[in-house]
Amino acid sequence: MRKLAIVLAGMLVLIQYPLWVGKGGWLKVWETDRQNVQQRALNERHAQRNAGLEAEVRDLREGKVAIEERARYDLGMVRADEVFVQVTEPGASRATSDPAIQTASAPANAAR
Repeated sequence: MRKLAIVLAGMLVLIQYPLWVGKGGWLKVWETDRQNVQQRALNERHAQRNAGLEAEVRDLREGKVAIEERARYDLGMVRADEVFVQVTEPGASRATSDPAIQTASAPANAAR
């Protein structure tokens, strides 16, 4: 009787092996589910980024305000009828020596 129980237990293990470890087994299903959750999170982040880019493109296509704002911020655009004033903190050194950026100062002989 003991031999029969051992044989039946062995057959049970052989039947269960493909279910747990084989191709399409529970371990593979759990790993695939984990990968699926990670990919969904990545897709959600990309969808949010794409929505932001889409809104920016739509704004650039439809309005000149966005184009002007972008040119002012990224390129330092100043209109011809505007005066550019840059305020620096006392003791702060000038970060750039770009000749395109000029500081307006009154000439020393202007009062004469």
